[in-house]
Amino acid sequence: MKKAIFFCLLLLGLIFPLIAAVAPGSSHYLFVWAMQARHPQAVSMMMKPADISAGRSKLGLGKDFLAVFDIAPGPAFGKLVAMLPVGDAVQAHHTNYAEPPDHMLYANDWLANDTYVFDLHDPVHPRLVRKFGSVGAYGYPHSFAYLPNGDTLATFQYSRGFNKAAGGLVEYDPQGKVVRTASAAASGHPNIRPYSLAIDAKVDRVVTSSADMMAAQVSHVAQVWRLSDLKLLKTMQLPEAPDWIFDTAADASEPRLLADGKTVVVPTFNCGLFVVRDLASENPSLQHVYDFGYRTCEVPVIVGDYLVETMQSGHAIASVDMRDPEHPHEVDRILLPADEYPHWLAMEPGGDRLAITGYGALNTRVRFATIDRHSGKLTLDVATIDMTRAWPDGWQGSAIPHGVVFSNP
Repeated sequence: MKKAIFFCLLLLGLIFPLIAAVAPGSSHYLFVWAMQARHPQAVSMMMKPADISAGRSKLGLGKDFLAVFDIAPGPAFGKLVAMLPVGDAVQAHHTNYAEPPDHMLYANDWLANDTYVFDLHDPVHPRLVRKFGSVGAYGYPHSFAYLPNGDTLATFQYSRGFNKAAGGLVEYDPQGKVVRTASAAASGHPNIRPYSLAIDAKVDRVVTSSADMMAAQVSHVAQVWRLSDLKLLKTMQLPEAPDWIFDTAADASEPRLLADGKTVVVPTFNCGLFVVRDLASENPSLQHVYDFGYRTCEVPVIVGDYLVETMQSGHAIASVDMRDPEHPHEVDRILLPADEYPHWLAMEPGGDRLAITGYGALNTRVRFATIDRHSGKLTLDVATIDMTRAWPDGWQGSAIPHGVVFSNP
């Protein structure tokens, strides 16, 4: 009897590490949207369509591609398991912020005005299922959100040509057919350029930010729409404070729905944070609630009670307690090396890992960190994925990652 118990305990001891390695909340793969570039440090966000040919030559650009890396704990971590090149690269940019439930990932080359849709049902064999550009007068889509009805909603920066006028929203059904479009143009606000979006289906609302990718003009608004028909309900001014020396109300960036399921916050690229008040009404407004303290902030994620923000100008990432949305407070911060400028954050669904891309030394690298979901404590991981290598399609050298997404568990 004792011998049997001993062997049972021994077997459990052998099996437990394997169980832990494939915990239900862990993602097995990381999807990386990237572009091939022989001179990655020369990349400029300010190239215009007329400069594309010369810019591609200067940067030594190859293809846009989707890469799939094994990120399960163990010796295979960081192994490239799939690569799918698509069109000629100009500016590989945003994807969905998380893998959608239908496994259809949108990924854009923003300056090329090309968006690719990938089927990730079999993550080690991604498939390109369609590609699109402008929709009627709307062009240069930027951000994408999966909707509860299975459709996808996209922000389009411009209408009537490159940086001519305010863009709008376009809704696609699961087959890629356009369901409806809506203009973001609002009287008295000539600088509206829809950037990103947050969905609050419980109250039938969409919140969009406004910031021009070209930085040709400054915007000071965010907008609220009715989700069911995309009617624009309110263009909200970002309120200024008289004692601000720096314009933290400029260029709303990445709205996010908090864990309470009813509150949307709107950060700005200038590191202000605003909360939308009376979102369910037809007369919502914005209240300034926080200043991150730096002067260039980028893509955040929501992790339980915490908003985790990339603070590019400070080479930092901070977690902010949002349980009282009108009185946020920082709980932890990690500093990256001085030559790394974080831009994009992705959160592991159900897990504790963060993936980071950006500029400087992050131009050709994906970093990782972890967050304690209970305390908000952040820890920088030593693991990285190097995007300079011999690629399966024959490309020898560097690639620039931008949007990265963890696979669904």
